[in-house]
This record gives sequence, structure tokens and C-alpha cells, in this order.
Amino acid sequence: MEDVHPLTLLIIPLLAVLAPLLARGLGRWVRIPVVVFELVLGILIGPAVLGWAVPHAFVDTLSEFGLAMLFFVAGTEIQFSSFRGRLGKRASLGWLISLVVGVAAGFLLAPGEAAVVIGVALCSTALGTLLPILRDAGELRSPFGQAVAAVGAVGEFGPLIAISVFLGGRQPGLSTIILALFAVVAGLAIWLAYRLPQGAMHEFVSSTLHTSGQFAIRVVFLILCALVVLSIVLDLDMLLGAFTAGIIWRLIMRDASEADREAVESKIEGVAFGFLVPIFFIYTGITFDLKSLLEQPLLFLLVPVVLVALLVVRGLPSMLAAPEGSSRRDRLSMALLGATGLPIIVAVTGIGVDEGILTTTQQTVLVAGGMLSVLLFPLIGMSIRGEKVTASKTLQDDMA
Repeated sequence: MEDVHPLTLLIIPLLAVLAPLLARGLGRWVRIPVVVFELVLGILIGPAVLGWAVPHAFVDTLSEFGLAMLFFVAGTEIQFSSFRGRLGKRASLGWLISLVVGVAAGFLLAPGEAAVVIGVALCSTALGTLLPILRDAGELRSPFGQAVAAVGAVGEFGPLIAISVFLGGRQPGLSTIILALFAVVAGLAIWLAYRLPQGAMHEFVSSTLHTSGQFAIRVVFLILCALVVLSIVLDLDMLLGAFTAGIIWRLIMRDASEADREAVESKIEGVAFGFLVPIFFIYTGITFDLKSLLEQPLLFLLVPVVLVALLVVRGLPSMLAAPEGSSRRDRLSMALLGATGLPIIVAVTGIGVDEGILTTTQQTVLVAGGMLSVLLFPLIGMSIRGEKVTASKTLQDDMA
């Protein structure tokens, strides 16, 4: 701890406080997601600009916890009913199309193993990033929000499986066996979640909600750490364990009263979005290799190419899952939200660099494209969606 620069320990929470204030202040004119400010502020204080904060192992560990919590929360938001029938089939089909097109695009950009890494990165959707945006816009439970959640769930879970099979440093056959072993353990955990004495469990959770016991939060961290450790031991990506842990927790709390469930969710979101997740996004900005782009200005031209690739590879197939009767504007909004990707891109390219498949320059360009998608696509997509809602409301008011 003594090696951590004191300014780094102070400025990160300071920016975490400043980001929502900026988002709220500018929200009168344009709705900008909080993560946009977290990323930009992180870059601003990082080594490439002001140099007020530098990468450090301790903060990096907190950032990893933040990424894990982001995927845990994404897992808790999965609505299994959304995957039945038309929506589930179309969301899955859209992702498979994205994977094929993404790998094909990867071969155009970097033939060989790098094509698989690039393809998996391009077919991802940042569900954990989109959920707070949908929640703040009141769209989380709407048909549109459910469709985005389904697209995002497949766009996060699918790449995690692909990472585990193709980028784990093992042969695909052995990786599949290891993944099957993880699935068996996760399935057993899900079975236990169904078999738990729900009444006694929920009563104990409820009785400790406002005490120092905080049983629910402690169980959350136990499940999260257990599945993450299992992923690490099996040499799978830890995000697969974090995502699965969220699903298991949702099943455990499925029969709890609405009040208790909302109280627990509020506490989990407080820990996630009030503490750990902002550290991840700010630290992503701090560690972003802006210097490489500045030293090779031509690389800046590739960043919009990645942005367009995300829209074509992931955005257009996401439109398949749009609710029936959706307008062109709704479908365009769906495409933009579906093409929003960053956490998986960071994870996939990091593995690619560690395995010697990608260069750090390729990683920087891909991550820059992912960051730009988080900066622009939700803002434009929700503005399109918001304008439609506002226009509809105005029309209803005029008719009244």
C-alpha cells in the first residue's frame, strides 16, 4: 500500500463523485451515460495527459473486482423468460451471425489466430454498461428494454464461452471438456439454489438487511468469489464465473418478497455502481495507451474503422431481436445499443496480448474503438429512442 501514490488514491474517488455530477449537469441538454465521464476523466488524469494517476497493482485489483461486479449485476438482470420463443431465438441467431461476420472481418484486418480474437471482440455487447443506462431511462422493463437485455446477455455470455474454448491456451477439445466441467459445477450450484429452503433463507436475509450482519451481501460475495476462483482454477475467464454467480443469486432470491428483493438489489447496486464499477471504468481510462495513438497518428484513422465494424458486425444483427412492430428508429436504436462494447473487448484483447496473438498496438486500437462505442452509441441510441417517446407523449397530449 505504501507504494501507491497518495494522489491516485484520492483522485479516483474524487472523479467517481464528479462523473455523475457532470452527467446530471449536462443532462438538461443531452443525456450522456456516467461511464462516458468516468472513461474520459480517467484518460485525462492518466499518464498520457496530466499524469496525476498511474497504473498500480492495488488499484488494478480493485478494478478487476469492479469488472467482476459489473458482470455479476448483468447476470442478476437476466430474464430467462426473455429467451423463450421469438426473442431468444432471434437474439441467439443475431449473435451467431455476428460471430461469423466478426471472424471474417478479423481475417481481413489480421489473418491467422488474431482473426479469432478480433472476431470475438467485435461480436460482444456491453450489457453491464447498458443496464444502468436503461434503468435510468425507465426502459429496463419495457419490451424494448427486454429485447436489449436479451441481445446484451447473449452478447456477453456467447463471447465468454468463445474465450474459454478458443483463447484459454489449450486445445479446443480440452477447453470444451474443462468448460463442460465448469457447467456441471455451475449446474449443481443452480440446483442447490432451487433446493434451498427459501422461506428460512429469505427471512434471515430480511432480518439482517439493516444490521451489521448484512447476510445477503456476504452471501453475494461468497458466491461471486467461489465462481470466480473456480473459473481461475480451471483456467477459464473469470468473467464467466462472475456472470454465472449473478444468475445463481437471482435464482436464490426468486421467491423473495418484492420489498426484500428490491432492498437487496439496492445494496448490491450500491456496492457495484457506487464503489467498484466506477474504479474499473476510471482505471480503464488511466491505463489506456493513448501514447501509442499519439505517436502514430495514422492509427487514429483505424479507430473509426473499429467503430463502424462494431456497428456492422454486432449492431445490424442485433436488429433481429427488436420487438414486433418496432419502427425504423427503434431498430436503429437497438443496433446502436447492441454494438456498444468495452468490457469484453478489454478482456479478449488482454488475453490476446498475453498469449502473443495480438500486439499492444492492435489492442489499443480495438479498446479505443470500444471506448468510442460506449461514448457515442448509447448516447445516440437513447436520444433516438427518447425523441420517439417524447414525440408520442406530445401527440397524446395534443389529442387530449
